[in-house]
Amino acid sequence: MIKPSKHDHPDKTVIYTSFIMLKELRKKRVVSYSDLYQLIKSKVTSGEFLFMPSLNFLFLLGLIEYRVKTDSIEYIEKN
Repeated sequence: MIKPSKHDHPDKTVIYTSFIMLKELRKKRVVSYSDLYQLIKSKVTSGEFLFMPSLNFLFLLGLIEYRVKTDSIEYIEKN
């Protein structure tokens, strides 16, 4: 869910999961898909269900790109 309501736990939302992903990607610039998945799965309760919506959210914002040859996610810095 993109817009949290007052009934949602703050650590179980797409926005929080996207924040964790973005923090890791800004630090390393390129992270493999499986490493990013494992990170989210370990840090967020039910992270496996929030992984793809969060990845899509960051892609739609133009902050990441998927590299097919290396099966990795790259952070795109905006000017």
